[in-house]
Amino acid sequence: MNTVGMIVLAAVVLLILWLFFYFVPVALWISALAAGVPIGPMTLVGMRLRKVNPHRVIGPMIAAWKAGLRPTVSDLEAHFLAGGNVDRLVRALISSDKASIELGFQRAAAIDLAGRDVLDAVAMSVNPRVIETPKIGAVAKDGIQLFATARVTVRANIERLVGGATEETIIARVGEGIVSAIGSASSHKEVLENPDSISRLVLNKGLDAGTAFELLSIDIADVDVGKNIGAQLQTDQAEADLKVGRAKAEERRAMAVAREQEMRALVEERRAAVVEAEAEVPRAISEAFRSGHLGIMDFYRMQNVQADTRMRDGFAKKDRGDTADGGLK
Repeated sequence: MNTVGMIVLAAVVLLILWLFFYFVPVALWISALAAGVPIGPMTLVGMRLRKVNPHRVIGPMIAAWKAGLRPTVSDLEAHFLAGGNVDRLVRALISSDKASIELGFQRAAAIDLAGRDVLDAVAMSVNPRVIETPKIGAVAKDGIQLFATARVTVRANIERLVGGATEETIIARVGEGIVSAIGSASSHKEVLENPDSISRLVLNKGLDAGTAFELLSIDIADVDVGKNIGAQLQTDQAEADLKVGRAKAEERRAMAVAREQEMRALVEERRAAVVEAEAEVPRAISEAFRSGHLGIMDFYRMQNVQADTRMRDGFAKKDRGDTADGGLK
């Protein structure tokens, strides 16, 4: 009975020790005490009960305390439960403190929870980043196309990281400024001679407003000459005008052909009417003979008049033929 009791007691003691070492990571607790971090065993037990990994909270807290910062366990644990990265947060706080950058715990936590890399933001505040834009094409007033590439130096603005626009906005605004600067130049030679004029014009536009960065400088890295857009547009316009002129000429020709055909049809119609009228003349003469309105002498006189008319027509045709041949006939 005593042996069974001893076995039960040993099992209970082992269970208690297992639970103690599970809920209280002794090595981590000792490290915290050695670093002067006031962490009690019940705090560690509470973390286990709240399903918080103590190493993910206490480890960064020890680093912060050794660096001279004093974040509380509650703040770090709350940030962990909210889905933040405690280690990255603490490292950003340490870096900003060493670089004399004003960054509070609440602001750093908000930046991290917003999905921004707070440590990278602090590093960019200390060491500005250079962003190279793609080739941006624009046309000067003389019609020559230019392609420019710029290097934009930016520094992170800690106060505007939450809600501020990203690098894509900076690149888009710089591209818009370059297009405006080249387009306002009277000649492409001015841009090639003074590329820094583009930098000054773009930099004075305040392109970093509403972004998470502070624009430090814009340097034109390269300017290439493209096509003569003005001449190409004039050529295209001339070709378009030529096509319009040809279309209008074809329209006038078609109208003239249609008018000619209409006149021919009208002449044929009138000629048919004349032939029809001439066919009625013998019938009318016969009717006049029968009715006594026309005598034989009247008929002869009419025949003489017709013969005289045909003779005069022949002379007239002969005279016209002599004139057409230059008097040779």
